[in-house]
This record gives sequence, C-alpha cells and structure tokens, in this order.
Amino acid sequence: MAKLPDPAISNIFTLQRSLVECLDSCTAMEFSLFQQIGETAETLPELEELQNIRERLVSSCSRLHNLLMRIYQSQPIAPDDMLNLLDRSLSQTQASLDVSIASLLDIQRNWN
Repeated sequence: MAKLPDPAISNIFTLQRSLVECLDSCTAMEFSLFQQIGETAETLPELEELQNIRERLVSSCSRLHNLLMRIYQSQPIAPDDMLNLLDRSLSQTQASLDVSIASLLDIQRNWN
C-alpha cells in the first residue's frame, strides 16, 4: 500500500473540511435567499451562481477523495504522475475554494 506523509494527509482532510463548510454556507445562503425573496429576475443570477459554486465544491471534494483512494490502492508505491496530479489538484482546489468564498461574500453583501 502506498502511503502519504501525515502532513499531506492532514492537508487533504483540512481542505476537504473547508470545502464541506463552504458547501454548507453556500446551501444555507441559497435557501435563505430563495426563502426570503424567491426566484425573481433580480435573484436568478445569484441563485445560479450559488448552484455553480455548489457543483464546483462537490466536484473538488470528490476529486480529492478519488485521488486519495487511488493512491492508497497503489502497490508498492504511488506512481509519480498520480502524486503530481494530487499536488496540482490540491493547488487548484485551494484556488477554487478561495474564489468560491469570495463569490459567497459578494452575494451576501449584495443581499444583506
């Protein structure tokens, strides 16, 4: 079984937790906006953006999980290309998470 160093695993799980927390905030914001104002011409762009954010967050979380499982199923060590893919995915996921948080804050400012 291929193993990753503990700091790498902790980093993955911390990032996944951040994705899940952001997903929770996104879903709550979408529900609140829909509940308070409804689907109108003014809210439709933000509701669609929230849906897009949710899809990106779920996709990022799934990608990290799948890569981690594939690495741990590798024998006797994980291939370098898979480790490189994990590194790139971590960087891309963090960047996507940062953009998602910024978008959520913008939507929140617009409707509060």
